[in-house]
Amino acid sequence: MKDYPGKILEIDLSHRSISLKDIEAEMLKQYLGGIGFNARILYDQIPAGADPLGEDNVLAFAAGTLVGTPFPTASRTEASAKSPLSGQFGTSNSGAFFGLQMKTAGYDVILVKGQSSDPVYIAVEDDKIQILDAAFLWGRECWETVDILEQKHYGAEIALIGPAGENLVRFASIENGRYDGWGRSGLGAVMGSKKLKAITIKGSRGRKVHNHTDLLDASRKGQQLIKSASSYMAFTEYGTLNASITYGKNKAISAHNFTLGTLPNWKEIGGRQIVDKYGSRHVACQSCIIACGHWAEIKEGKYAGVKVKDLEITPVMSFGATVGLGTEAIIKASELCQRYGVDMVSAGGVLGFAIELFQKGILSQEEVGYELDFGDDEAAFKLLEQIVNRKGIGDLLAEGTKRAAEQIEQGERYAIHIKGMEIPMIDPRGRWSTWTLGMLTNIRGGDHLRCRNPVENLRYNDRDEDYMKERFGFKQSMYDRLDMPEEQKSKAINLENDTVDIPEMSKWAEDLINLFNSVGICIRPPVMEKVGPGIIAEAVRAYIGLDITPAELAQSSERAWNLIKLFNLREGEEADASKFPRRFYEEEIDGEKLDESKIQAVLERYYQVRGWDSQSGRPEAQTLRRLNLMWASSETRDSDEENCD
Repeated sequence: MKDYPGKILEIDLSHRSISLKDIEAEMLKQYLGGIGFNARILYDQIPAGADPLGEDNVLAFAAGTLVGTPFPTASRTEASAKSPLSGQFGTSNSGAFFGLQMKTAGYDVILVKGQSSDPVYIAVEDDKIQILDAAFLWGRECWETVDILEQKHYGAEIALIGPAGENLVRFASIENGRYDGWGRSGLGAVMGSKKLKAITIKGSRGRKVHNHTDLLDASRKGQQLIKSASSYMAFTEYGTLNASITYGKNKAISAHNFTLGTLPNWKEIGGRQIVDKYGSRHVACQSCIIACGHWAEIKEGKYAGVKVKDLEITPVMSFGATVGLGTEAIIKASELCQRYGVDMVSAGGVLGFAIELFQKGILSQEEVGYELDFGDDEAAFKLLEQIVNRKGIGDLLAEGTKRAAEQIEQGERYAIHIKGMEIPMIDPRGRWSTWTLGMLTNIRGGDHLRCRNPVENLRYNDRDEDYMKERFGFKQSMYDRLDMPEEQKSKAINLENDTVDIPEMSKWAEDLINLFNSVGICIRPPVMEKVGPGIIAEAVRAYIGLDITPAELAQSSERAWNLIKLFNLREGEEADASKFPRRFYEEEIDGEKLDESKIQAVLERYYQVRGWDSQSGRPEAQTLRRLNLMWASSETRDSDEENCD
């Protein structure tokens, strides 16, 4: 590989300075792109103990290595900073077309440092970079802002914040155009703290391809693999809603702030048939052959005229299950979140938390100003508006459930979060799996999108007595075709007993998803089932000429995961933070509650599989040495000693 063309565009808003940096070959091989680049850059540039809403925080957008190629689903960009919600590494991933414009403009990474004293936006068109006044945009909701900027910067893609980000709501999102976004971790509040309303980007320069023939061959092979996945056809029709009914039957949805397990009318509210009723067409990201998104329209009734990209399982669970809203109110809630610029998972979690507190008499009508109840869409939307604008009780709730609960007497029992981040949809009392363990081990807090068994079998819901196994339930041909090193595969899947080892699979799944988030491909089930380091290595070699093996790709992903763990340890993460909310251990759903000691044993075994200390969860020296991270380990220990002084 010679003269890699990708650049790091660094913009310092405090000093109104702009600079470019080359990406060295060693950086590329060690960290690949996407979340890998962000992990290394932010570890180096954000000082320990930095205020997430202060001048020292750094916001990074990094397009994946393969973005800009025809490799299927290669559209993804990772946005990262220190999270104002968790106080640890905050990161989120989004597709659509923003990453493509970054690459064609010549940039792999956009770094935003410092803080502006006045509202600004950044306009990038190839090598023309401007920091422009945004006073005329400040205070406007997202869709209106996009309308204005599209007229001023025709053909550009736009990353932006709405009122939630401007008002430093700790779970504000960065919106990716009108209908997509970097939702989790509160990165919109980081942009708001920098007085940065938007980034527009437009590129026309393209990228040099190392070997066109090999890249097309790898892309065709990738398409064939994905189309052969057992879940492909279902996902092209119904997307993520395929899992909705199954989780409802398992009593594993977040119904009424995780108090019920399911709802009697869940199929009507959130079953996949709502795609047939409200969906008019499919929506795809750059290079995607799945098109799992849906264009939803409400044609009559209370919310007639609402048109939005929706009918994903996340808003359906967040607002249909957690808050108890009906289908059309769920679609309206999605529109509001996109306009306000707020994370749908955390918004639903905070609303569910507040409603339960009101129902329990812990929050009074005098404090709220009106009654709250599950299923009351008007009250929910009124409260959401108060949160976004930090008015009344909304000012406290805008801090997120963890901080809000600490200020409300008896509130902490009802705050459903892990490490400060509201958890999504899946109730582990109803279904225990690799996916649910991943909410504890996730490097960004309580979340479901950084760990998932690539061959999860939703037909079975067998809980192993020791919580260590889940059912495999597929033929050997599925096992044989997995793009996974044989040594790891044989540890993670036992064909004789027809089981998946949850700690072993968790480590592999996290590294696989981290690899996807480094090279910029999607984590939908058809991709996870069929795509792995083998085919990705072929595509990377063909595109940029990087001589890298599948094993080296997997190690790069593992390296980034461990570096983010070290970032979190440097910021004060403690081992006992990896716990589910007390409700899951103490309150039954359909006769089931979690066994805390058994889950702790699973967690300790996971740490061992990772090469981390089984008690503290700190990466062992031999692991860091293997990953070339000893330099970071010494910095983390120095920070720990300072925190103890």
